[in-house]
Amino acid sequence: MGNILQPGDEPEMKVNMSVPSAARMYDYYLGGKDNFASDRAAVEELDKVVPSTRALAINNRRFLQRAVRVLAEEHGIRQFVDHGSGLPTQDNVHQVAQQVAKDSHVVYIDNDPVVSSHGRALLVQDHRTTVIENDMRDTETIFSHPETQRLIDFSQPVAVLFNSVFHCIPDSETDGPQAVVRRVTERLVPGSYLVMCQLVSEDPEVRDFVTGFMDQATQGHWGRVRQEKDVAEWFEGMDILEPGLVEVSTWRPDGEAVAQQETMEWIEFGGIARLG
Repeated sequence: MGNILQPGDEPEMKVNMSVPSAARMYDYYLGGKDNFASDRAAVEELDKVVPSTRALAINNRRFLQRAVRVLAEEHGIRQFVDHGSGLPTQDNVHQVAQQVAKDSHVVYIDNDPVVSSHGRALLVQDHRTTVIENDMRDTETIFSHPETQRLIDFSQPVAVLFNSVFHCIPDSETDGPQAVVRRVTERLVPGSYLVMCQLVSEDPEVRDFVTGFMDQATQGHWGRVRQEKDVAEWFEGMDILEPGLVEVSTWRPDGEAVAQQETMEWIEFGGIARLG
């Protein structure tokens, strides 16, 4: 079962600082401080081929914040399960949701020990928020975890988030993105929502380079850069909210300035769907 950090616990940090992680690279792109020299070096190498990545990361984060706000304000969602949540940043899911409704409950899941170590602060501040250290593909453990059961009432609608994480797992009939989505939706009641997006490119050279680079840099903790059609398959049979599946900076922009990608060799692509 995944580890859960309680107030006062000393998290057991088993981190190889020489191996970059996608979560810490993302943190560096967003201007965070919870990253190592290996993460920063990997970012510099990646930027040589895909220089748009920093803007892409910023726009993805803003999409997540807009998505949570829309679900809380317009659809009355008060329960969120965030898979592959990454390092806490300003205006994280629980903060955005609780700005709309203070009784919103949030469960974060991530398998990076550095991410989990920050859970203690969240738990001290808010008993309605928890962090579970676990592989996001292990749906059974996540949904049956005591902390998930404490915070989430699965007889009521839930928003499940897979925000810019599926490119971190490989294709597999049992544990690939399609299988994970199927396992999750089987456990949700009608009126629940899925937020899903990932890095995509229609350029095979870009897909091959980034997939190979990240797989080698993270020592196998990577899946692949996919195409828009692959993302669309995850949403089959669901009611997709307007404006549909799009490059995420164009999903219901709220007037905030969009970070401009230097190039568009890859984008963050996805949207939100309602389960009927």
